[in-house]
Amino acid sequence: MKIIEEFKKFAIKGNVIDLATAVIIGGAFGKIVSSLVADIVMPLVGLLSGGSNFSAWKIILRPAIIAPDGSIIKTALSLNAGIFVQNILDFLIISVSVFLMIKILLQIKNKFKKEEEEKEEKIIAEPSEEVKLLTEMRDLMLKNKSD
Repeated sequence: MKIIEEFKKFAIKGNVIDLATAVIIGGAFGKIVSSLVADIVMPLVGLLSGGSNFSAWKIILRPAIIAPDGSIIKTALSLNAGIFVQNILDFLIISVSVFLMIKILLQIKNKFKKEEEEKEEKIIAEPSEEVKLLTEMRDLMLKNKSD
């Protein structure tokens, strides 16, 4: 029963909800980036590399064994180098995007923090009307006293 209560406390915290939202958005973002790499970047790389289909680049370790009637007895064993490179590009694009997004968010946060500090300094630096009036009264009293 204690474990269930601890889990409820954990699940109700805002961090869990934020994390769940981030996972969902991250999954959708990952699909967009994968499509960008597979459908836009990789065809351009293939064009620059001689017009070959980059995702079809394979290193054949064992060729397929085919029966005389054309049926496959044993499938080919290959290293899918093109798909591996495509996944590396996915990772690089996602990591650069996340880096830039965090950098922009930190700049925005720092800008708001700086504005808040400037407002606080202005509030602290500028006395209220009552303080101004009392200061004037004190100065007048000191002036009258010295005369």
